Amino acid sequence: MDHFLYRDGELYAEDVPVADIAAAVGTPFYLYSTATLTRHYQLFDEALNGMEHMVCYAMKAASNQAILKTLADLGAGMDVVSGGEYARAKAAGVPGDRIVFSGVGKTRPEIKAALEGGIRQFNVESEPELAVISEVAASLGKIAPITIRVNPDVDAKTHAKIATGKSENKFGIPISKARAVYAEAASLPGIDVIGIDVHIGSQLTELDPYELAYQKVAELTEQLRADGHNIRRLDLGGGLGIPYTRTNQAPPLPSDYGALIKRTVGHLGCEIEIEPGRLIAGNAGILVSRVIYVKQGEGRQFLILDGAMNDLIRPAMYDAHHDIVPILEPAPGVEHQPYDVVGPVCESGDTFAKNRMMPPLRAGDLVAFRSAGAYGAVMASEYNTRPLVPEVLAKGDQFAVIRARPDFDEIINRDTIPPWL
Repeated sequence: MDHFLYRDGELYAEDVPVADIAAAVGTPFYLYSTATLTRHYQLFDEALNGMEHMVCYAMKAASNQAILKTLADLGAGMDVVSGGEYARAKAAGVPGDRIVFSGVGKTRPEIKAALEGGIRQFNVESEPELAVISEVAASLGKIAPITIRVNPDVDAKTHAKIATGKSENKFGIPISKARAVYAEAASLPGIDVIGIDVHIGSQLTELDPYELAYQKVAELTEQLRADGHNIRRLDLGGGLGIPYTRTNQAPPLPSDYGALIKRTVGHLGCEIEIEPGRLIAGNAGILVSRVIYVKQGEGRQFLILDGAMNDLIRPAMYDAHHDIVPILEPAPGVEHQPYDVVGPVCESGDTFAKNRMMPPLRAGDLVAFRSAGAYGAVMASEYNTRPLVPEVLAKGDQFAVIRARPDFDEIINRDTIPPWL
């Protein structure tokens, strides 16, 4: 569900007309709903009732500090994958003991900053990383709490670019090597082995891959405990998908996912962590854009928007579908027509949709890309020297710009011309 609904013939974000925000901010811009972010976090929290747990938001999905603070104030932890994300989480007021550090390429400065600033755990992805964390921790006189990310070789049945749990993926260590790597970890001076980490991919629309992976984690937990390790925390990752179209079958509910967790690993008595990102932020955000031109091509119409692939890369990168709807509600029974929806960037790949059936539109009309809250603004760029798209947060009848659009001087003045020119 989301809180972007038509009311009196126009699209609202909670209790704010989207057109009013467009008039104040200009287009394109991202717009998030506080009520939707809150509701989606609460669904995961409620799904794990009865178990010691923490919902650690995967902030790579949408990392604006206003979003982070909204979720942190509800009790969320954060899953970070870089030193920059760690710094963002801390700047938003998230304490270190609620921050989990994931990612395959943690550097020594990143590890040092997290140990000095406080960390819930490192999710370790390789033996070399394990050795470096121990070395950095020992040099600081600290002990680093770690889980080891195991790769269960489970097909998540998702897009190849966002599958992470198969043997050919770069993530984690093979589960067949886990016992040996845990023994190595236990021998290192700067390491406290606290649990197991697994994450098999993103935009999962079935629960069966989770069940296979979590059964393997449960079996490994018993083996590691028999080897003498105090396994007391299981980080089960994230990845539950969202419906990107109104007609597709809905992915599993967080309540179903929670029931699966209880069924597969609940008997182990471990604290449970999950790391949802897309399902919390995805349907909590839209991208609002304006039609520049309607162009008649050879056998097709092009709807040319002021939003482009640099603002929303998912269709170009993943062939992703986003519903595109007019801000003014179409009259009942209006005849739809096919459009190729494109942006102004000088790339044929700057195409959001082909042959998309939509109500008649004209220059100046506003449209919204639904389900754009996750992996939208965070993946945006300034390609073609297009200003980075701003972000806006709505709450009730209020809205605020939470990241401003830079002007051309700000962009250009970042460059430095060397003295010999």
